[in-house]
Order: sequence, then structure tokens, then C-alpha cells
Amino acid sequence: MVVVEHKPLEKLVTKMIQASGSEFEEAEAVALNLVEANLMGHDSHGVGLAPRYMRHALTGTMTPGADISLITDNGVYLLLDGNMGYGQTIGREAMNLGIDKVKRNGAAIVGLRNVHHLGRIGAWGELCAKAGFISIHYVNATGHKPYVAPYGGYEARYSTNPYCTAIPATEKTPMMVLDMATSRVAQGKVRVAHYSEKQLPMPDALVGPNGKLTSDPGVVFRDPMGALLSFGEHKGYGLALLCDLLAGGLPGGGTARPELNTGETIRNNMLTIIIDPSQFESGVSFAAEFDSLVDYVKSGQPAEGHDKIRVAGEPEQESMQKRKLDGIPIDANTWAEMTKLGCENGMDKSDFEKIAQG
Repeated sequence: MVVVEHKPLEKLVTKMIQASGSEFEEAEAVALNLVEANLMGHDSHGVGLAPRYMRHALTGTMTPGADISLITDNGVYLLLDGNMGYGQTIGREAMNLGIDKVKRNGAAIVGLRNVHHLGRIGAWGELCAKAGFISIHYVNATGHKPYVAPYGGYEARYSTNPYCTAIPATEKTPMMVLDMATSRVAQGKVRVAHYSEKQLPMPDALVGPNGKLTSDPGVVFRDPMGALLSFGEHKGYGLALLCDLLAGGLPGGGTARPELNTGETIRNNMLTIIIDPSQFESGVSFAAEFDSLVDYVKSGQPAEGHDKIRVAGEPEQESMQKRKLDGIPIDANTWAEMTKLGCENGMDKSDFEKIAQG
């Protein structure tokens, strides 16, 4: 395990992304997004993805420097194509276009298709929330083998299909961001456990190729391959299919059909609904209702093993404060992979060695 301060890590990952064909501004946007995920405790969506991004850029299965294309602009509806550009830049542009539409029309329904990995979806919810708007996001993924088995089966058929909703902060209450995979655990967290040579702590998240439950994360990295399971049994499964249909089917980016579940890239599609809460003119303060609900929910006594009751978004902010002070831990296998890809593409090993702490 190495521990790295976040600012040097941002500069390092910027150089890695530049080494695979990006201009500085794009590379920095990718690096900031990945490091932010690490700071928030979501190592699954952090800098461990940089080698995978680099391979996709170098092999042409994603497109550095790609611009967004406007397909449809009709009232509150907006359909965009990401042309397989970096999700970190295309996603931000798509959300900014959606926010502009809300300011004009009071709401926006944004379909974004054919974009490389969008990273932590909560980042796009936070962008909308900072503008004062509620946002709901449905996401699917194709371009690679499926990872998640449907409820009642054990063979993988679709991806981890994230769902996110973000609520703007009030003067009293921080923004609420519910950002989750519809699988019991995100695929990236399985990768982190595998690289860290650890078993998954939950016994009901993975199934082996024999259909038996397992805690071994390696089952999704070996042939024959196992699968991830949905959270909440049939409930997560149902939400996963909705994400696939709404994110992939509605904007025309494609659902988890077998012919799209091949290759070695990450193709995301996302349906985003952005709402201006003031447009209802309900006569009731939504912010006051938000404050009141959170106060009441958090007034309960914490259960054994918990120091307090939290709401969505709080663990991430606590992690950010801690990791900005203490540094970001990165397992040895991930660090070695980052070093290898960087050095193979023009970087020096000292770039990595000088920022790693003992």
C-alpha cells in the first residue's frame, strides 16, 4: 500500500492521460474527477481506472479530444452524442447544457449516448445541485462483457447500471447525493478487492461460475467467469433493467444486447432528468421540508456499531476531509499497474516514486 497526497496525485494522473493522447485541459479534467472519487472514498472510480482509460485511448476504443454532438433539441428534451469521448469532459458539458435548458424552460430531460466511462455519477448530480436543481440519473454500460446476473440466475447479462439522485443544499443541510450501483457492490470495488488480495466482506455479492455464492473477487476476472449479484434481490434487478432501458434504450445508445456486450471499452449512456423545485409554486418551502426531514431522521439513536445516523453524501464528505489530511491509500497492485502504463508511454519511474509515501 502506498499513500499519496491528492495534489501531487492529480498532477501525476494528468501526465498519464496526456501520455495517451489528451491535451492538458482534458487530461486535468479526467485527473481531477478520478482523484475526487478517491478522496470521497470511492476508490472503485478513482485513479485505478487511469491505466484502463489509457489502454482504451491508445487502442482507439475511446476518443481523446472528442466533442459532443447535438442530436435533438425539442422543448425540455435534449439528446446528445458523446462520440466516445472522455466521460469526465463530455458529462460535464452535457450537464451544463441541461442546466442552461432548465434555466430557460423550468426542466430538462437529457439523453446522453455513446460516451466513454462517465466516472462517479454523483459528480454530475452535484453539478446540478450546485446550480439549485434536483437531478435524477439512470445509467447503463456496454462495450465489454457483462458483469451482473439477473435475479433468479447466475450468468452475467448486464452491467452494474448506476442510479443517482441529488438534492440541492439548503443554508442548514448539505446537498444529498444518493449514487449507487444496482449491483450489490460496484464492479470497481470488486477490482479494488481483487488487486488488494482481499475477500469481499459481504457474502451475498458474488456468485461463481458454478452458481454458488462466493466472497472471492477473482471470480469476475477468471475464465470461466462468475458474476455480481443485484442489491436487494429482485428490487435491485428491477431497477437495473429500468436503468438499461431508460439510459440505453430511450436515447438510442443501446441496451445490454449480446452484440453490444463485447469488446474492451466502456460505453456509457445516461438519461438525466433535471428539475427546478421552484417551478411547482406549491406554497411550501421545499428547502424547509428537506431540513425538517433530515433533522427528524437523524434524531434517532444510532445502532450498535454506528457512531451516528448519516444521510447520503455525508460519508463522502467525511472521507474527503480525512483523506485530504492523511493522503489517499492505493494498493500495491494498482500502483504497479499505473507505473507500468505510465512508463510504457513516456513517463519516468521517478514520476511515481517521488510522490509515494512509505
